[in-house]
Amino acid sequence: MTFFRKTMPLSAPREYAAWEAAGLRWLAQASPAGGARVVEVREVGDRHLDLERFTPCQPTLAQTEDFGRALAVTHGAGAAAYGMGPDGWAGPGFLGPADDPLPLPLDPTPSWGIFFGEQRIRHTLRLGRARGLWAGSAGSGFEAVAERIAGGEFDDGEPPARLHGDLWAGNVLWSRAGAVLIDPAAHGGHRETDLAMLALFGAPYVDRILAAYAESSPLADGWRERVALHQLHPVMLHAVLFGGSYVSQAERL
Repeated sequence: MTFFRKTMPLSAPREYAAWEAAGLRWLAQASPAGGARVVEVREVGDRHLDLERFTPCQPTLAQTEDFGRALAVTHGAGAAAYGMGPDGWAGPGFLGPADDPLPLPLDPTPSWGIFFGEQRIRHTLRLGRARGLWAGSAGSGFEAVAERIAGGEFDDGEPPARLHGDLWAGNVLWSRAGAVLIDPAAHGGHRETDLAMLALFGAPYVDRILAAYAESSPLADGWRERVALHQLHPVMLHAVLFGGSYVSQAERL
């Protein structure tokens, strides 16, 4: 049986392969109930993952709608708490390219606002400042947003969703079998975060994905106005990693 070997760069943390495998297996627990298909982990080594092999192809409209419905099921599988990592994983995770990943806090938290405000916005602001970004008053806007989020202004009572956590278009592999999830940073969070990430870098037929998702699992009123809120963390992270226009994009958000 053929497989794809994903080799980790020597600069990657030694736990990186195990972290990715834990996320894939956790997400895959929802697949038998109709959740999104997840690439199967065949073997985990210190510096590699052996994964199920797929041949990429262009998605059909029907496949994108199927994916929207399946993603809703995956989210609905839930997590024990906001900020909780995959089953069996202890300590922080990682987010970003394998050769330069940033630490991803995974501290179980009772509310989404405290989790996202502290572990995502303020944490990434500190990472940016350590690399010379948003020093002094330049970071005041991020601090103000983090304060509003952590204060509960955007909490809506939804239970923690089982998130992919890095659901940009490149981490949805389209095959003849439909959508397959790869490369997660899985954790418990708000389902709007995954949906906002899909829209950030232009997943194919993203409007059809979101429409099918909402038909299957209706979203709270005003969710479109909150897209920028949920995109703030990944754009800040890109600013920390790559600089350039991501810095001003994060400030605009």
